[in-house]
Amino acid sequence: MPQLSLHSPLGPLTLSEEDGKIISLDWGWGRDQTETPLLCQAREWLDQWFDDPSALGAFPFPLEPYGTAYQKKIWAFLQSIPVGATITYGELAQKVGGSPQSVGQAVGRNPIPVLIPCHRVLARNGLGGYSGDGGVDDKIWLLELEGVELPTKA
Repeated sequence: MPQLSLHSPLGPLTLSEEDGKIISLDWGWGRDQTETPLLCQAREWLDQWFDDPSALGAFPFPLEPYGTAYQKKIWAFLQSIPVGATITYGELAQKVGGSPQSVGQAVGRNPIPVLIPCHRVLARNGLGGYSGDGGVDDKIWLLELEGVELPTKA
């Protein structure tokens, strides 16, 4: 499976491709590096997105995350959340079905973070978690990059 890594403000990230679709984005530098046209375009898009996420809109390349039908339903909805917008786990559950907990589990298993913007899903009374290497600090950084105003701590 072709992989291509890039330097990002969050640290090294690795994109993986299968059958002409992005299947994962992982923290860390991949062992093998293969420059396919799709991976090179995705890397360039991410480089530009980290400079100005509002200028690009949704990720324009095909994604094929592995998961259950329910997880894929959640992940598809996440892709419709605009840059700079957020939704709570409870609101997402009302829109797609399930409980806030089942939504949280699906969001936490997202294999293509950033591109499927799981960082835009918040807890009712806080940020919730984040699966990136930097945890919630990465989530805060991504939300601030997108212009989301987060509550200040008292």
